[in-house]
Amino acid sequence: MTAGTAPAGFARRGVAWSLDAALLALATLALCGSRIRAGLAQASQALDALSGAIAGLMADTLLAGGTPVELARAWLSDPAQRAATAALSEAIGHLLWTPLPVFALLSLAWFSGFEASSRQATPGKRLLGLRVVDGQGRRIGLARAMRRHLAGALSWLTLNIGHLLAAVPPRRQSLHDRIAGTQVVQSVEVGPLPAWAHAWVALLLLAAGAALAWLFVAASAAMQRAFDALLLAAN
Repeated sequence: MTAGTAPAGFARRGVAWSLDAALLALATLALCGSRIRAGLAQASQALDALSGAIAGLMADTLLAGGTPVELARAWLSDPAQRAATAALSEAIGHLLWTPLPVFALLSLAWFSGFEASSRQATPGKRLLGLRVVDGQGRRIGLARAMRRHLAGALSWLTLNIGHLLAAVPPRRQSLHDRIAGTQVVQSVEVGPLPAWAHAWVALLLLAAGAALAWLFVAASAAMQRAFDALLLAAN
């Protein structure tokens, strides 16, 4: 580490990564938009089929005077239920099959290329005043930058424990930094996170909450359609 720099803070690194990831997600959406729309349509149909199977099983069990325990047992053993669940899992797999590899390849080129460049940082890191250096504070090459990025998979696979190591002083190195022999540094003059960074994090949390709410509403609507179909069939 060179004079005038210090190990980068964990929060600052996280915000920088989220900025880069958002740009890559937009690029992935632009490249795979039709595939994603088709996958969402397939997943919606599979969700409707699963909701119909659940509604039918609930109606049959409750009309027969079954208890919630019996309903749970029937749910686990019902072939139609298992088939509908498998179809939904398959639909989700098809939805993610193309976007995830595209996102991964774009990420490899983005992070490795920028961090090995003369800037030593991705656009997100540059906005937050961060750089990636080797153990002596020097610029890293493309091979090391790629190794660092690929080793990041281990940080994810450890349920983010590898990323949390970046919060441990004094060197604040994540697992993939330790593997690649790199470090993320910031200028000692850098102050606290700017207000816009806090607003960005709040926006991400709001978006995550909205996504969860949308999933809940979509599942509720599918169940309502299934029960409405049962009532129409009964009449």
